[in-house]
Amino acid sequence: MNEKNKLLTIGQFANLHGINKKTLMWYDEIGLFKPAIINTENGYRYYNYYQSSVLETILLLRELNVSVKEIQEFMENRSAASLEHLLDKKIQKLDQDILHLKAVRKTLFNHQQNMLTLMKMDLSEISVVEKEENRLVTVDISRETSFDKEVEMIISETKKYQLRRLHDASYGTMISVDSLRNGSFDDYTKLFIEIPFPIEKQGLHIQPKGKYLRAFHKGDWKGIPEKYEQMLDYAEKNDIELFGFSYEIGINENVIDSIEDYIVQIDIPAKIPVDYAKDL
Repeated sequence: MNEKNKLLTIGQFANLHGINKKTLMWYDEIGLFKPAIINTENGYRYYNYYQSSVLETILLLRELNVSVKEIQEFMENRSAASLEHLLDKKIQKLDQDILHLKAVRKTLFNHQQNMLTLMKMDLSEISVVEKEENRLVTVDISRETSFDKEVEMIISETKKYQLRRLHDASYGTMISVDSLRNGSFDDYTKLFIEIPFPIEKQGLHIQPKGKYLRAFHKGDWKGIPEKYEQMLDYAEKNDIELFGFSYEIGINENVIDSIEDYIVQIDIPAKIPVDYAKDL
């Protein structure tokens, strides 16, 4: 007997493909995949090896979350073109899911890093850190922009990038170094949004790669000007040139109940003198 014509019991065929025999019984009942032979006397189902490729196609489509109805429609009109179309749709969906999972991973990693920072931070310390280039989506604001309006603008902007939740992105505020030098500590000009996946778009703000002066402020926003004065004084004493924008971002919103415990991380691009850099 040709090996491919050899009949297998439902249990043997199920084991061959790593599935439960109840799955094969269900596929038979709904007309999706029928046995090669059914014994008319005892109702036993038998399959052959020729059917393996068909079943594996069904199992592949089920693994890709193709609905039973879609598979039934495909099985009724099987062709290379119909399978290619069906797989193309699922590959596109899979690519979107992978992109989302990568974004979720980056968001979780950022939160984890924030928690590690919280556990070992010294709120009084001003330090120099190294940062990679980052592309930020920005929204223009002014002194007159209310907090409620800022939240609305952030939500609106994140929706443009098909983020599923507001917390899928990191966001904060920007104030120019020129404003800080002039003592205009409330002259915030932009909200920034760090999208957790690569994006290509005109008009993105480039947060430069390099060294940054970093400090932390705990409490409500009224005390931030004092922290900036400390940072400016530190920069002057150490011949550190600050430039561009200061980037403020809250790092502990997930673990506090009161604004008094709110911690803002402040990063300002910095040109570090050689002598200072040797001590880092």
